[in-house]
Amino acid sequence: MLLAVGCLGSFWSADGPNLVVEADNLAVLRTLADQTFRLVYIDPPFNTGRAQTRQAVKTARSASGSRIGFRGLAYTTVKGEVTSYSDAFADYWAFLEPRLEEAWRVLTPDGTLYLHLDYREVHYAKVLLDALFGRESFLNEIIWAYDYGARSKSRWPAKHDNILVYVKDPKNYVFNSDAVDREPYMAPGLVTPEKAARGKLPTDVWWHTIVSPTGKERTGYATQKPEGILRRIVQASSDPGDWVLDFFAGSGTTGAVAASLGRRFVMIDNNPQAIQIMRRRLDAGFRCEPPPSPGC
Repeated sequence: MLLAVGCLGSFWSADGPNLVVEADNLAVLRTLADQTFRLVYIDPPFNTGRAQTRQAVKTARSASGSRIGFRGLAYTTVKGEVTSYSDAFADYWAFLEPRLEEAWRVLTPDGTLYLHLDYREVHYAKVLLDALFGRESFLNEIIWAYDYGARSKSRWPAKHDNILVYVKDPKNYVFNSDAVDREPYMAPGLVTPEKAARGKLPTDVWWHTIVSPTGKERTGYATQKPEGILRRIVQASSDPGDWVLDFFAGSGTTGAVAASLGRRFVMIDNNPQAIQIMRRRLDAGFRCEPPPSPGC
C-alpha cells in the first residue's frame, strides 16, 4: 500500500498491511505509535558531500552491435534510468538526530536499531547513540567489508561500511543466533564433522560482495545494499510476524528481505525514484492509494 503522509494516521496500525510511504520520514515517524517495531534498520545518506547517481546499463542482441559475445553474436549497450539523490548536508546531525530519537521511541522494549554508516560520521553517531540509548545498550559495531571500485595510492583504500547495533534494553532483546545464515569454517579439519557441516556463526566482520552489476538483485538504485547483509540482520533481531521499519528505504531491500522471512514492514522514502523501484520490487499483495484530498 502506497500512501501520502496526510492520511497515514488513519491507515496504519500494527494489524494492518505492509506499507510503503512516500514522504519526509520525520513527519511520518511522528505519526507512528510508541514501541511498535521489533527491528529498525536505517541506511541514511553518508554525508559524502556529493550527489549519488547510478545509471542502469544492460546489453541487448543487435545485428549492428559493436560488442561480440558468445558464438560470435553481436550486442549493443542500452542505457536506462538514472537514479540519484543528494548526499550533502550543511548540518548533518541536525538532520539525523531527531530521526534517531524517533527510532528509539518506536522500538519495542526488546527492539534493536541497526544504523548503517561509514567512516565519515560513524564516530559521531556512536557518541550520540550512547547518549540516547545508554552506553550499556551498545551491542556491536559490524564491519561490512567488500572489495570493488578504485583504489587510492595516497592512503589505505576504504573498503568497508560500519553498522552500529544498539538494543533498547541490554537485559532483554532478540538475538536468534540459530536462525542466522552460517559461514564455512576456515579450518574445518579442526572442528567436528557436524560443526563443519553446519558452519559457524558470523563474527562482527562480514565479508560480502556488493550487489552484482549483472545479478538478479540489481535494481539500478544508487547505494542499493545486498540482500545477504539485510538477511542476517532480520534473521538475528526479529521473529516471524514482527514489524520491521526502514525510513531511508531506498530500493526497498529491507522490505524485500523482511517479506521473504515472514516479517511485516513499513518502508519510508521521499525520493520518487526510490518509490518507483519499490513499487516494482515490493508489489506482491500491495495496492496503491491516490494522493489524499485536502482535509482527508
